[in-house]
Amino acid sequence: MLSQINKKKIKYKLNKIYNFLPKNEIDLCAREISVIVNNFNKNNKKKKWLVSEKTTMVICYGDSVYSKNQKNLITFRNFFNKKLAKFIDTIHFLPFYPSSSDSGFAVKDHYKIDNKLGNWSDIKKFAKKKQIMSDIVINHASARGLWFKNFLKEKKPGKDYFLLVNSKFNILKVVRPRDHKLLKEINIFKKKDYLWRTFSDDQIDLNFKNPKVLIRFIKIMINLIKHGVTIFRLDAIAYLWKESGTKCINLKQTHEIVKILRIISNSLNIKTLIVTETNLPEKENLSYLGNNDESNWIYNFTLPPLLIHALLFENGSYLNTWSKKLPQTKIGNSYLNFIASHDGIGMRPLEGILNNKSIKSLLTRLKKNGSKFSYRRINNKKKKVYESNITVFDALKVSDKDKKGLYNYDRYIAAHTIMFSFEGVPGIYFNSLFGKSNDEAKYIITGNNRDVNRYRWNELNILKRMKNKNTKEHYIFETFKHLLNIRKKQKAFHPNALRTNINLGNNFFCIKRISLDKKQTILCLTNLTSKLQNTKINKKFSKFKNLIDPHTKFQNLKSINMKPFETIWLSNT
Repeated sequence: MLSQINKKKIKYKLNKIYNFLPKNEIDLCAREISVIVNNFNKNNKKKKWLVSEKTTMVICYGDSVYSKNQKNLITFRNFFNKKLAKFIDTIHFLPFYPSSSDSGFAVKDHYKIDNKLGNWSDIKKFAKKKQIMSDIVINHASARGLWFKNFLKEKKPGKDYFLLVNSKFNILKVVRPRDHKLLKEINIFKKKDYLWRTFSDDQIDLNFKNPKVLIRFIKIMINLIKHGVTIFRLDAIAYLWKESGTKCINLKQTHEIVKILRIISNSLNIKTLIVTETNLPEKENLSYLGNNDESNWIYNFTLPPLLIHALLFENGSYLNTWSKKLPQTKIGNSYLNFIASHDGIGMRPLEGILNNKSIKSLLTRLKKNGSKFSYRRINNKKKKVYESNITVFDALKVSDKDKKGLYNYDRYIAAHTIMFSFEGVPGIYFNSLFGKSNDEAKYIITGNNRDVNRYRWNELNILKRMKNKNTKEHYIFETFKHLLNIRKKQKAFHPNALRTNINLGNNFFCIKRISLDKKQTILCLTNLTSKLQNTKINKKFSKFKNLIDPHTKFQNLKSINMKPFETIWLSNT
C-alpha cells in the first residue's frame, strides 16, 4: 500500500507542479495515483533483487540479431542464452513499440510490441532470469500514432495530450538538441497555434501541463512491470516541461515529476529502478540524482568522450582531473557507465571540462576517422556539434601518434577495461561486443547519421565469425568475456564501492576501488600511450595479484613495466 507519508509527498509535489489548476483537480490526480499503486500491490507479491558487482548490462535493439522465419526477440534470446547469459545479467532493450521513425523513438502505441520483434511473452521469458530495462519514451510521441490522431479529433486517449503554444510564447532562450524547425503551425481548433517538436517533425512533444498525461505514463510504467520490466529509462526527460522565456530544459517541474516517479517506484512490491537519460553538461546531468530522491541511475555521459580523447591524444590530464572531482554516489544511486550507444558520442558533456581548442582537435581527429556529426541549434540561429556519429571502434582506429592504426585493438580494449572498472554499473552496447565498424551501407540508404552505429547482425553470420579464431569479432568478444567474468567476482567492483583517483601523471589513468566491507582493494591502472611505460607504485601493491594477467612482473617490487594501452587490475584477494 502507498504509505501516508508517500501520499502526502506525492500530493505536495503535485501541488508544486500544477499550482495553476483547481485544488479539486489536483486532489483527484493524487487519489488516482494512490489507487494505481495500491491495486498493483494487492495483485503482486513482494519481489526484490540486488544491484551488485554482478550487475552488467547489454544495450541492444530487439532485432540486433535476426534470422529467417523467426521473431527477432526469440532469435535474440537464443543468442543471448548461448553467448552472453553467463556474464551479463541485465538487458536494455531499446524501444520495442510500434514506431514510425527514429529507430523506435517515435512511438505509435506504448501498450504494444512491434509485431516484427515478437510479443510481451518474449519479454516475460527473459525476465524470469534476467533484469530488463525498457525505455519510457516520455517526452514525445509519434505524429502517426493513435494519441495524435485522437488529439486532432479531440477524442480520448489523446485529447489535450500534445503541447500547443501560441505566437506569444517566447522561445528565444530555448536550448535545442537538434537543428530542425522547432514549431509547426497548426490551424485545427479555430485558431492559429504551434505544435512543439523537440526532436523531429514526426515526434510531437507531450503536454505535461495536463496531469492526465502524467497519469498515463504511470499506467504505462505499471503495464511494463506486469510484463517483466524492472528498470525504466526516461528518454529525453530534461526537455519535458516548457515555460515561456526560459531554456525549457531541466525546469523544476521536470525534477518534481521524476521525484514522483521515484516515490511510486519505491512504493511498489516489485523492486524497480528509474534511470534518467540527460545528454547534457555534467552539472545538469548530476542534478537528476537529486538528494537520492530522483533517478536511481544516471548515464555517465562525460566518460565516453573523455576516454576517447585520452586514448587518441595519449594524455590523461583531463580524464584524471575529471575523475578526481566526480562525486561518489550514495547507496541507492549509481552511474551507468557506457562508451557506445545507439546514439552518437555526445559533445555537450565536455562543456566546462575540455577547452575549445581540445574539443576542436578531438572533432578533427574523429572526422578523419570517419565520423559524421549531428548539430544542435543555439538561440535558433547558430549551429554547434551535438554528437559525433561513429562507432567507438572506428573512433579509436588511428591517432596523430599512431597513423597506421597499429594499436587500434589495444586502444579499444583499454577504453572498455577502464569503463568496466569505474564506479557504477557497466553498460556495453551490443555492437561493441564485436568491434563493429561504421555501417556505411545503411547510412547511404537512410541518410541518417546515427544509423552508422545501428547495425543488425544475421545470427548465422555473427556466430560463424565468433567461432573463427582469426576474426576481429572472436578476439574482441573473448577478451570482453574474460574481463567481465573476472569483474563479476570482485566485491571492489560493486557499483558503490569507494573510488579514489591516483595521479601517476598524464601517461596513466589509475583508480583504487575498495569494497563496501573494506576487505578487497583493487588498483586499476592503464597505460594511455602507445609506448612501453614504467611507473612507480606503492610497494604494498607489488604483493597484489593482477586479476587480468597473473604473470605480471614487478621491477624491484617498486615499479612496473606496462605495454602500450595495457590495463592491470591489482587485487589484494
